[in-house]
Amino acid sequence: MKKDTTNLIVVLMFFLVSPVFAKPSKEPKPMTKAESARVVIITERLEQIDEMDKSLLSYVEKKELRKEVKALDKQRKQLGGGGIYLSVGAVIIIILLLILLV
Repeated sequence: MKKDTTNLIVVLMFFLVSPVFAKPSKEPKPMTKAESARVVIITERLEQIDEMDKSLLSYVEKKELRKEVKALDKQRKQLGGGGIYLSVGAVIIIILLLILLV
């Protein structure tokens, strides 16, 4: 009985403390075919860089590669938009529910 009461109190506390889910400030615009093709090209280049054997490169080449990766990531984020964002409170609630229900 005490365990059930404790679990109920913990779950209620998380509902009271969990942050309010914020709405996005603007609606994401749909991607055009050119933008989606550019995202695919950028992703393929990043995968190609990731698969490279970087131990054979000199310091200068590695530095240039890092700059290229940063620029490509920045472009991909601008084109691709967001993703799925979960708050810490939401993750904790999901984990607790999984533990309690399983």
